[in-house]
Amino acid sequence: MRQYNIVDLFAGCGGLLDGFLQTGKYNEIASVEWMKPQVNTLIHRLETKWDVKDAKERVLHFDMQREEELFHGWNDDEKYGSNKGLDYYVNKAGNIDIIIGGPPCQAYSLAGRVRDDNNMRSDYRNYLFERYLSVVERYQPKVFVFENVPGMLSSMPDGTPITDLIREGFHSIGYDIVDDIKKYALLNVSDYGVPQNRKRVILVGVNKNYYSNSHEILKNFYDNILTKQKIEKKTTLFEAIGDLPPCIPIFEEKARTKKLSHIAPLCEVSWHKPRYHNLRDMKIFQMLAEDIQSGKCEFTDSKKLSELYEKEVGSKSPIHRYHVLRPDVPGTTIIAHLYKDGLRYIHYDPNQARSITVREAARIQSFDDDFDFKGTQGHAYQMIGNAVPPKFAESLGHAIDELMVSITEEVVTA
Repeated sequence: MRQYNIVDLFAGCGGLLDGFLQTGKYNEIASVEWMKPQVNTLIHRLETKWDVKDAKERVLHFDMQREEELFHGWNDDEKYGSNKGLDYYVNKAGNIDIIIGGPPCQAYSLAGRVRDDNNMRSDYRNYLFERYLSVVERYQPKVFVFENVPGMLSSMPDGTPITDLIREGFHSIGYDIVDDIKKYALLNVSDYGVPQNRKRVILVGVNKNYYSNSHEILKNFYDNILTKQKIEKKTTLFEAIGDLPPCIPIFEEKARTKKLSHIAPLCEVSWHKPRYHNLRDMKIFQMLAEDIQSGKCEFTDSKKLSELYEKEVGSKSPIHRYHVLRPDVPGTTIIAHLYKDGLRYIHYDPNQARSITVREAARIQSFDDDFDFKGTQGHAYQMIGNAVPPKFAESLGHAIDELMVSITEEVVTA
């Protein structure tokens, strides 16, 4: 079976790459990521799951803004060590068929803009897509896959829509993306079996050197090829995490410690241990979960939840903090901010009075239970929230394979 050579940029812990590899149709040539816990996690996954012997070399721990070194290699860097650079691995492979990845999304996210006084306009991450573009221009893959948050559709850091800058940038180096991004490229991963309502922009770009009718091919990809990967019945939160054993809350002051608020179950699954919660929050969690379970639903609108937060905490918040996950529908979007607090990810079982564990967050993001995360609990929450759900990525990988076949057939025919 033909395997396509891929490079993964802004790889994170490898959710997008993992899904592509699960199809059996792709060969990872190199990955680039600058955050160390994510790098360690990706290396571990490649070594243990995919038997990549030289993962420590092929996963480049580096800052993509340092382009010359990224391509040609660097030595004895205080933070990033040494590596031969992307050119070495690409030349060794012979060619790159596909480049995948998504620049950091914080500058585009609506939540980030709410929290930032300058609406994220001065954030350098607005333009990290240019680094992605540089790699595409250098290696000229047949196809690229660019993933980001829906907020990019309305982001205008310099007064120009960021989507226009991205489209024009790729067009200038010989690639087309679909004209109407919101119509075609805004997808909900719950349609592809992920137990979570998570909308993402998936830009697929095609190299115009390989075919002339690029826009027709792209529309066919979104309308027909990718659509075939959708499922009939969405996966619920309970189906994703309902079989995990409960965590027992500790309400007695004498039994609690500064780091222990729950008794974690003994189970074979890693990372199923709640974060520490104070008694105030635990009682609120229990009350809110009981409110929904009983059917009273007195605290289900954002205004009531904001009022409750202000009353209990003594301060206002630009977004409502409390939210109980519903077991009978896909979960709410897991975000990286989960590493700071879990008030918007309260477990639906009032008897547990807690927010979700790392493993539950991972399952809601469709990570397999054998996917291990390296680093602290906070690191794990953060990398899960930033990741592309592997199950969706697997569907995307199958669809890209079909697109690649159609490209090959067109080139042969021509």
